[in-house]
Amino acid sequence: MTTGRVWFITGASRGLGRAFTEAALNAGDRVVAAARDLTPLADLATTHPDRLVRLTLDVTDRASVQKAVDEAWAAFGRLDVVVNNAGAMLLGMVEEASEEQIRAQFDVNFFGAVWVAQAVVPHLRAQGSGHILQVTTMGTGGGFASAGFYAASKSALDSLSQALAMEVAPFGIKVTIVQPGGYGTDLFTRGTTTTEPLPEYEPLRTQLAEMWGEDAGPSPDTAAPVLTELVDLPDPPLRLIVGSASYDLVQQMDEARTAEYRTWEHLSRKAPG
Repeated sequence: MTTGRVWFITGASRGLGRAFTEAALNAGDRVVAAARDLTPLADLATTHPDRLVRLTLDVTDRASVQKAVDEAWAAFGRLDVVVNNAGAMLLGMVEEASEEQIRAQFDVNFFGAVWVAQAVVPHLRAQGSGHILQVTTMGTGGGFASAGFYAASKSALDSLSQALAMEVAPFGIKVTIVQPGGYGTDLFTRGTTTTEPLPEYEPLRTQLAEMWGEDAGPSPDTAAPVLTELVDLPDPPLRLIVGSASYDLVQQMDEARTAEYRTWEHLSRKAPG
C-alpha cells in the first residue's frame, strides 16, 4: 500500500515550487505538480512515474483551478499539503504601472491563491485534515520602492490567509503563511513584468540597483528542507520566515515600526477610538 502525504503545488516547475516538489518526492510523498509549463518537470516524471502527477494550470483561471484541484484529489484520493506558490513580479514605480499590469499582478499573486484555497477547502474539510501553505514574501510587513504592487498583492494574501486560518481551524485544517526572502529563482527574470520607466525616477533606480547588487541569492533547494520540516510539525506556526538573513531584516523592520509607533504614541492617544 502506498503511504506518505499527498502534495498539491502550484508554480511547481521552477524556482521554489520545483525545489518543494523535489523535496516532497525525495521524502517518499506523492505530488500533484501544477504549472503553466510542465516541460521542466519531465525528468521528475521519469524518475517518479507513480508518485508525480503533472497538471497544466493557469491560476488566474478560476474554473481551471477548480478542475485541477478536483483532478488532484481524484489522482490520489486525498490532499494533505497544498502549497500556493505560483507568483509573478511587477517591477516599477507606483506612478508608472498601468491598470492592466496592476490587475495582472493581483490576478496571479492574490486571486490565484484565493481560487486555489476556495477549491481545496471543501476537500480538506471532508477528510478532516490538511495543511495550506500560502507563499507570500518577507516583505509583507511593508512596501518597498519599485516593488510596491508585488508587496501589496502578497500583503493582501497574508491578511486573507490569517482570516482563512481562523475559519478552517475547526475543521482540522492548518494554514501557514510562508515568508521567504530572496532566492535564486527566475522571479526577477522570466516571472517579471516591468513598467515603462519615467525619467524622473532614474536616480532612485540607480540607487536601488546599487543597493541590491547582482547577488541572485541562495539556491531554492536550501529552502526546501524548512518546508518539509514545517509540515511535520503537529502544531505549525501561522507565519514562518524562511531565510536567516530575511529573519534579521524582518526583525529590523518590525522594531523600526514599533519605535515609530511609540514616538507618536502621544498623538495617537489624543483620539478616543
